Amino acid sequence: MPTYLMLTTLTEKGVQTLHANPDRLREVNRDVEEMGAKVLHQWAALGEYDFVNIVEAPDDMTIARVSVALGARGSAKLESLPLIPVDELLDSFK
Repeated sequence: MPTYLMLTTLTEKGVQTLHANPDRLREVNRDVEEMGAKVLHQWAALGEYDFVNIVEAPDDMTIARVSVALGARGSAKLESLPLIPVDELLDSFK
């Protein structure tokens, strides 16, 4: 299944929500699963992005729907990037 890097920056509203209800983060991960994707790994980050996620989804359209749906909530800005396994990339050069 395709894998994506999802970079998340919380808005002011998102920071307030996370502070008031830290379990909301896990609830959002369940929402992602209900939309057809799965968070495989997740880290909090310091710097430009607040969270770095590795997400699996059946296709680009699914990850696009997830990104738009989560962004529409107003709590976060998301950037999703498709990941290509290095072995697949190297095989494509042969």
